[in-house]
This record gives sequence, C-alpha cells and structure tokens, in this order.
Amino acid sequence: MRDFTSFKAKQFTESVIREMSRVANKHQAINLAQGFPDFPAPQALKDAAHRAIDNNHNQYAITWGTKQLRDAIVYKVQRDYGVTLDPEGQITVCCGATEGMIATLLATINPGDEVIIFEPFYENYGADVVLCGATPRYIKLNAPDYSFDHDELASLFNEKTKAIIINTPNNPTGKVFSLEEMTFIADLCKKYDTLAITDEIYEHIVYDGEKHIPMWTLPDMFDRCIAVNSVSKTYSVTGWRIGFVTASHVLTDAIRKVHDFLTVGAAAPLQMAVAEAFRFDESYYQEHLIDFYGARRDYFLKVLTDAGFNCIVPKGAYYIMADISNFGYDDDVEFAFFLTEKIGVAVVPGSTFYRDGEKDGKKFVRFCFCKQMATLEAAAERLKKLKGYRKA
Repeated sequence: MRDFTSFKAKQFTESVIREMSRVANKHQAINLAQGFPDFPAPQALKDAAHRAIDNNHNQYAITWGTKQLRDAIVYKVQRDYGVTLDPEGQITVCCGATEGMIATLLATINPGDEVIIFEPFYENYGADVVLCGATPRYIKLNAPDYSFDHDELASLFNEKTKAIIINTPNNPTGKVFSLEEMTFIADLCKKYDTLAITDEIYEHIVYDGEKHIPMWTLPDMFDRCIAVNSVSKTYSVTGWRIGFVTASHVLTDAIRKVHDFLTVGAAAPLQMAVAEAFRFDESYYQEHLIDFYGARRDYFLKVLTDAGFNCIVPKGAYYIMADISNFGYDDDVEFAFFLTEKIGVAVVPGSTFYRDGEKDGKKFVRFCFCKQMATLEAAAERLKKLKGYRKA
C-alpha cells in the first residue's frame, strides 16, 4: 500500500506541550506545562455567556464575527492604543489565535516564500509555515536577555521574504520586544516589502514597568501588519477559542475568505459575552493580570531558585525558562519526564521551542505560573525534593 501521509505532515510532530499535559494526567502530576489557568474566569464574563445563551444567540454568527464583538474590539483598540479600526473591514473573529495565525498565513503566504521566525518560538509557527508550502527561516533570541543579532536578522531578509512573525510578549521566553527592536524590524520590513505578523495574545501581561508596543502603531506599518490576538489569556478562557485578527481592508478580505472555509465561525454566544469583557474598566488589566501574575511570578522564581534552578526572569507572559544544569542532566526531555513521573510536576522541555531540538534548548525547561497560589504552593512542596539532587 502506498504511503498516504503528506510530505507536509511528515515535517513536524504533534504538540509536545499538549503531550506533556497527557503525561501529567497519567502520573497525577501538577501540570505546569500547558499554559491554561486552573482558576475561574471572571464572574461577569460567565454571567454574560449565560445571558447570551438564554437570549438565544445560539446559531451561526456572521462568519467574521458578531457586530457586537467587532464594535467592542474597535472600542478596546481605540482605548488602549489610540487607533480606530473599521469594524466592517479590518477585523476577523476566529476560533482562537491558533486559527487566526494559520488563516493569516494561508491568506498571505505562497509556496516558495520564506517566513522569518524567532526561536525559541511557540511551536505552531514552524508547522503553520510548512503547511503553507513555504520555508521557515530562523533567528535566535539569545539568553539570558533574549536579544537578537541585528546583522544576522538583516542577513535573512531577501526577495523571497514574505513575512516575519513576532510574538511579544513572548512565549516561551517572557521577552518583551523594545521600541528599538521593533523599529529595527519595521525598517527591514519596509526595505524588503515584507509583512509583519504579530502574535499579541499576552499584550496586557507585562511586568517591571515594561510596555507592549504593537508593531502596527509604528509609522507606515499598519498596512503591512497583521495582528493576531485572543481573549484566552486576558480573560482566562483558553477553552472558549475566541480570537481575532486585525489588518488592512485588503489583507482582511483575504483572511476572511480563508477563515470562512477553515471554521465558518467562532461560538456565537461566547462572542456576545466577550463583547462585554472588552468594555471592562482598564483597572482590570492592572489588578487581574499585571498584579495577579506578577505576584505569582515573583513567588515561583524564588521557589525554583531555592530548588536549584537558574531562572531567567520573564518580563511578560506567564512562563519561566529554567536552566536544569545543576541537576546533572544534559537532556531536557529526560529531565522533563523525570520531573513529571518522580517529582510530580509537569513542565515543557526547552528543545520543543527550537527547530533543532537535538542541539538547542537542551539545558532548559519551561514552567507556567498561571495557576492558583495553592497549586503553586503544592508544586513548591514537591520541588523541595530536588534541593541538592544531582543525577548519578
């Protein structure tokens, strides 16, 4: 029998992050691998979802999003960044940022194109580019500050470069790209007539006075930017799968066509609920995101340091990259399974976030801290068993 598996599907593996959740369940480990909260979503948001269902918003919405949600996104973007979008022609509501990213790439990338990706990277990006028949080109973010070599990045741009993907605040590193870095990237995009595709789902989760700078707010960049976003992290509803993509009219038209044939549309009652969430007072960001996650970041950094990890302090998002060298392991995957099975805390191997997992990321694992304090305290108790431990 012939091999019916596509060449594209053979170029990447299933999600290691979601695999580690399954391993955590098998061994009853505390899941600090996959980035989902274990605490309730805001009550006001849940109440809004109940009202939407009771009011019979249960059938197909307009494929690119309910009018109420698109208007709320316009309100939110204007309030947060001073940019006014056209709700009829510059916003596409998707089934999460995951669908938003693949819809964006399928709408803009052709076979033979090249797409630049920073590594370590969220694992979907490389696979999405391959599914488009394009070639991913990688540029390293170098620990501990996860800076990049400007000359190296410039050398990757050429006449085949169709897009660059920028995730800020960044998963897995917690890096928040600076204005200087964003401006440098923007100048290269303009020079080589390249798209900037930005993943901004952690836009409001920043620490230590850092500010998220959207690429599309920089001079002459709006028409060559596509911003992919989601409510998953901002409102602790990762299972709702409500994302949105903002872009120029021309790009939005292409994205909407692809989105329509990928998923038709996101859940109608949940869209109605999210429309209310986008009108929460701005204090929500400070109290429920920055302060809330900042306290957990600081607590868990100390826990990990006391256990023997060398940690890189994240400036955004809710993950910690931790160096495992003190424990005598030179294989992050082996260590991740040891930690899950023997210590009872699940993490993601650092090599997952690199194209060459046999070479890069082997000294790191990623912890997520978007959990109840009680969960982190329980993990801290288990991690105490690591203190002074070194593999024989």
